Amino acid sequence: MKLSVLVLIAALAVGISIGLVNFYFQHSWYFMLMSFGVSFLTCFIVFYYLLEKYIYSKIVLIYKLIHNLKLGKDLKDALGEYVSSDPINDVEQEVKEWAGAKKREIDILKKQEQFRREFLSNVSHEFKTPLFAIQGYIDTLQDCLVDDPEMAEKFLKKAGKNVERLSYLINDLDSISKLETGEIPINYEKFDFVLLAKEVMDVLEDKAKIREITLSFKEKYTHPAFVNADREKIRQVMINLIQNSLKYGKEHGGSTAIKIFELHDQYLIEVTDDGIGIDEKHLPRLFERFYRIDSHRSREEGGTGLGLAIVKHILEAHQQIISVRSTLQIGTTFAFTLQKVG
Repeated sequence: MKLSVLVLIAALAVGISIGLVNFYFQHSWYFMLMSFGVSFLTCFIVFYYLLEKYIYSKIVLIYKLIHNLKLGKDLKDALGEYVSSDPINDVEQEVKEWAGAKKREIDILKKQEQFRREFLSNVSHEFKTPLFAIQGYIDTLQDCLVDDPEMAEKFLKKAGKNVERLSYLINDLDSISKLETGEIPINYEKFDFVLLAKEVMDVLEDKAKIREITLSFKEKYTHPAFVNADREKIRQVMINLIQNSLKYGKEHGGSTAIKIFELHDQYLIEVTDDGIGIDEKHLPRLFERFYRIDSHRSREEGGTGLGLAIVKHILEAHQQIISVRSTLQIGTTFAFTLQKVG
């Protein structure tokens, strides 16, 4: 409500009250109208002056500050700009919106803090496991180096594998960090994605045979699909996704299929398996670093727990998206987009 309307209503209420009281005692319409007119004008002038000077001007200042600071302006700019025609109602709305925005920011910060704690805990755990194993193998190696050379060599190989795992962890973390900060450039080039996908399938064919999983490329999508992207990084994306499907796909008769769908200016690529699937509650966090649905099986299968996080960062660096859908005991599909070129 505007100040003038508010003062008018207040002055009318006082004027009418005084006029009615005067009429009650004087029984004269003339004196009632005179008292009403004088009291109305007096009240309007006095109320307007007092409210505008001591209350309204302060509300206008508060509103200007809230409105402009909400827009991200500094204090000097905030004091000299926007003025609302109805700041009393607007300041209430602005405060509610501002409070809601701050609550959302606080919720996001709490989630980020929780994620940070979980991430540090996971990093610590992932590094401690191979480090403790290496320490144990070395201690045992020292004891049996002379008495049992064959056993010593066995422990030495196991220690070497754990050192290799540590190296993979460090390299993957370094890659994610550089992708986030833009230190690793995206070298765009035109290439045939179909040819790249077939190369990756050839590389992973032996792993698929060991698990008796069939890798297939849908026949109707075998014509060239030229995209504009970093070929080596997209190769890494495909390797990570197919390896993931082999780890958790259906052994002894399972399948992993690659499909391409042509959109307006993009290609949609899907990697689908018929494995154990993923519970819906895990899907929102699937691309977090070190997030594992079944930590015991994940470590048995190998890997650093960073593969899907790297995939997500590579595609985001290309300004593309990746999504996942899954049904327990039916299978999982990872889908991402790439820019199409003629």
